[in-house]
Amino acid sequence: MIKLTRFLKKFRLQVILGPMFKMTEAVFELIVPLVMASMIDVGIKNGDTAYVWKMAGIMVLLGIVGLGCSLTCQFFASRASQGFGTVMRNELFRHINSLSHAEIDKMGTPSLITRLNNDVNQLQLAVAMLIRLVFRAPFLAIGAAVMAMALDLKMSVIFIAAAVLIAIVLYIVMSRSVPFYKKIQKLLDGVSLITRENLEGVRVIRAFSKQADEQQRFEQTSEQLRRSSVAVAKLSALLSPVTSIVANFAILAILWYGGLRVYAGTLTQGQVIALWNYMTQILLALIVVANLVVIFTKASASAARVNEVFETAPSVTDIGNTTQAPVLGAPKIELRNISFSYNTGDENVLSDISIAIAKGESIGIIGGTGSGKSTLVNLIPRFYDVCKGEILIDGVNVKAYPFEQLRGQIGIVPQRAVLFSGDIRSNMRWGCENATDQQIDRALSIAQAKEFVDKLPKGYETTIMQGGKNLSGGQKQRLTIARALVSEPQILILDDSASALDFATDAALRKALASETKGMTVLMVSQRANTVKNADRIMVLDDGEVAGIGTHQELLQSCAVYREICLSQLSSEEVNRA
Repeated sequence: MIKLTRFLKKFRLQVILGPMFKMTEAVFELIVPLVMASMIDVGIKNGDTAYVWKMAGIMVLLGIVGLGCSLTCQFFASRASQGFGTVMRNELFRHINSLSHAEIDKMGTPSLITRLNNDVNQLQLAVAMLIRLVFRAPFLAIGAAVMAMALDLKMSVIFIAAAVLIAIVLYIVMSRSVPFYKKIQKLLDGVSLITRENLEGVRVIRAFSKQADEQQRFEQTSEQLRRSSVAVAKLSALLSPVTSIVANFAILAILWYGGLRVYAGTLTQGQVIALWNYMTQILLALIVVANLVVIFTKASASAARVNEVFETAPSVTDIGNTTQAPVLGAPKIELRNISFSYNTGDENVLSDISIAIAKGESIGIIGGTGSGKSTLVNLIPRFYDVCKGEILIDGVNVKAYPFEQLRGQIGIVPQRAVLFSGDIRSNMRWGCENATDQQIDRALSIAQAKEFVDKLPKGYETTIMQGGKNLSGGQKQRLTIARALVSEPQILILDDSASALDFATDAALRKALASETKGMTVLMVSQRANTVKNADRIMVLDDGEVAGIGTHQELLQSCAVYREICLSQLSSEEVNRA
């Protein structure tokens, strides 16, 4: 947790003043038993009503001032804890966005969401308790023990013995509960994962009538979470009763031994009542400490998870990169003997791939499932870095470009169409914030989306629900294509982005791209032979290796893999038709 204290820098004043006000309140609380002892030994014993009322007034005044100090501390604690959580959450979100695909794939989206919300909330609570109680509770317990020693040194042995026993209990509970809280946080990740999968895949689940199976899977994970939570709750629940038993036995010892001392005349009745109050204060303080142990044990587990994210460095960065000038005469895109694997030591997903693509050339990329098509195009904008070889754009290695310059010239249409809540116009302006309606209109026309957008009652102002739930798959794909075209990129990557389109719309899209995107380098990933056969060249991938590069007719003659794909989808007449 110490590593995360940097987020409290802006709240130093609250962190310092808050405990000071709380300590002031604790001082007043320690004075109260002395006032009460004086009231009993002087006022009540001597029948001095005026003195009793005077002491009562002092006690009320101490209570009012203590309440004011407590409320002030509460204000500072709220400001600091909420500010701390906000700053940390923002920084954590920024850092997550700086991570490359590899790190996000490794941690998992559900786990990152849990860390961003649940774990940060636990740490916020810990900061609030740090300011309000962490200094007050030990100070009150130690102060009460010191005051008791000042009243009667012999009686203070009872306080010391009780404090040692309670400290042992705290240590045992804390040391055994930390592993449980770490396990609980991981189980929360599992619950988040299942929930996310079910909410996103609700149509598939219902289509296969798997509601009961998914319910059982969720219940099993929830049951594991319940068992772990109950186990740690049982352990934590021992704190209050055990500390109360020890403290109450100490109170009994004080009353019994104190009564003997009063009878012997070595201790007054007021002093016994004061000692009783101090023991009660210690009891309450130690119960607070017990609860703080639980809170900070949870926070410790959360801090470790948050620090894990902060300590994860992105494997793909553009730190130190400066704007690059294109090399004259260089191919627009060049892949030189590239190889790639998702995890070091694993078998390569892509092996020894080379191709030079000229400006304005259209390249079709085709191959069977798992052949590495999407992986290949994800390497061009540096979502991942190649393990071997190099990728050049305009003759410059992509690793030398700032991300803004590199990705600013690439329009990407991902395999899974993703739209964001808002309206159509705001989604179209993702790649170009100042895009005019004329630019959007042109992009929609090329993407074959203008016709259905014009039929919508509100046109560009039509609301898009989260994830585009109110649109069909084909409509979402056409809008994502249009979004990539609005900024008029130099390179357009279509990653199997027409899979939900009917053949007529697909053909119209390809025709529009060919005629309206002159000078734009287009990479079309598809499993449809019809989609790529009219490209200038076609790259055929088979199990991560290049099986052939050439035109449709050339590959029919020279590449058995391509010929097999074509014959499995098209008739002999369609295959031979250029």
